[in-house]
Amino acid sequence: MNTNQKTVLVTGATGTVGRYLIGELLAGGHRVRALTRSPEAANLPTEVELVAGDLAAAPPEGLFDGVDSAFVFPAAEVAGFVKAAAAAGVAHLVLLSSLAAALEHERDRGSASQVHHAAIEDAVRDSGADWTILRPGTFAGNLLPWAQPIRFTGGVRGPYPTSAQAPIHEADIAAVAAVALTGPGHAGKHYPMTGPQALTRIEQLDAIGAAIGRELHFTEITPDEFSAEMRSYGVGDDIVSMLLHYWSDTVETPDVVRPTVPQLTGRPARTLADWARDHAADFA
Repeated sequence: MNTNQKTVLVTGATGTVGRYLIGELLAGGHRVRALTRSPEAANLPTEVELVAGDLAAAPPEGLFDGVDSAFVFPAAEVAGFVKAAAAAGVAHLVLLSSLAAALEHERDRGSASQVHHAAIEDAVRDSGADWTILRPGTFAGNLLPWAQPIRFTGGVRGPYPTSAQAPIHEADIAAVAAVALTGPGHAGKHYPMTGPQALTRIEQLDAIGAAIGRELHFTEITPDEFSAEMRSYGVGDDIVSMLLHYWSDTVETPDVVRPTVPQLTGRPARTLADWARDHAADFA
């Protein structure tokens, strides 16, 4: 029996981080309540208490009853939710934010990610509850748009093939979130997080190729060509600009690897090779 059992409310429960987080919490012997728009389609473990609702709407009656801590998905309309949680007695909020909100680089100032996440961080800090803010860098899952060109052309097209990022596995974000949600000493902390290696975009593609047993090719295109392609897919200029600034900056100065995952979880961070094997079916 877990004598330190917590009741944890998880928002964004059916997302990639949310699903891993629920697994971590259940494995630790904690009770989990999940807020989801469509409980009938959630496909979560039977131990999870499902509550129908939306972060942008008024919280359902009883949502916060007995809840010790809550994982806050960074939806734009979250301010009312976090204030209601604090008023109902939820003692600790753990927010999924972004490393861009730390403003460590000039490229982040005014970027789409920084503007979005900074506003949500302010709402959580002003909620009245204790808080912890998780600031992962680039998600390994951001490579999933490569799946279609890999399947059909055997490679990808993009600018800055030698820029180097440290993608983080969503399972490691969830593992750190579980520690913060259920353990002491995390209130008022900002946790920057990355994967364990800075890899060029070519090396990232090679990791996926190794996972699926294919030799893949990276075709370099210019930033202007990339911008035109993204606009043709309906991607906003703010997102395109953010990506190009990030990739161009990390050609000469790769992402700094952060030790947060092993420090907080006591186990090594998962590599991009691990992530690629876990997601091989998406690319095969």
